[in-house]
Amino acid sequence: MPVLIVIPARYASRRYPAKPLAVLKGATGVDKTLIERSWDAATRVKGVDRVVVATDSDEIATEVTRFGGEYVMTSEARRNGTERCAEVALHLPDYEIVVNFQGDAPLTPPWFVEALIDAVKADNTAAMATPVLETSMEMLAKFQEDRRNDRVGGTTAVVSEQGHALYFSKEVLPYTPSDWEGGDLPVYHHVGVYAFRRQALLDYLDLSETALERREGLEQLRFLANEMPVRCVEVQDRGHGFWELNNPEDVSRIEAILKQNGTP
Repeated sequence: MPVLIVIPARYASRRYPAKPLAVLKGATGVDKTLIERSWDAATRVKGVDRVVVATDSDEIATEVTRFGGEYVMTSEARRNGTERCAEVALHLPDYEIVVNFQGDAPLTPPWFVEALIDAVKADNTAAMATPVLETSMEMLAKFQEDRRNDRVGGTTAVVSEQGHALYFSKEVLPYTPSDWEGGDLPVYHHVGVYAFRRQALLDYLDLSETALERREGLEQLRFLANEMPVRCVEVQDRGHGFWELNNPEDVSRIEAILKQNGTP
């Protein structure tokens, strides 16, 4: 079952323009752009046949060429990364599983993505899968700090007993008071990676953008709003720090984790 990883990357982000070209310093002091670090992370995933960057930006395409990656130019009309991945799937029809590997998540461990690919391969009824990570108290504090400062930080997921997503939000859900010390109902950090069966990804293009998707700015809510199940796969960080680059303030956070993880 051939597997394709697509890394969507756009230049004109409202919150962080030119974000894929932001420079991140690694553990050994090496500077690499966000898109190069995301490419490096994607190419460490086992069982993948091809990796491409999907972009509508000549500047990003030039950067991908510089570090030896492969890109596919997509329409400027695409509203989010999943639509961009679907366009690539239309052009490259030989891949049964297509992974949307977020271009702003260079700390994504390979085993997160491998778990998704395995889940889709093992379950013929699974149209798509995405990982969730139980938050540590330290990570939860960062979520709450971002919200207090009116910054969009990570995304949380509410998961059913059967392992399907009930909701995704940029708020901290379920409700968690500031003095919460943990318990039997964890707060799950949604890791924005998706493994799709090709047809499910193409079906996404036929669905209209929904009000929930617009309000939260979360493309996966289009599936839930249309009552399409989203399988959540719980993963472990194995001591590997994780955070996405959503705001300029996240650069220092990610650089600290790159140093912690020993990533050059």
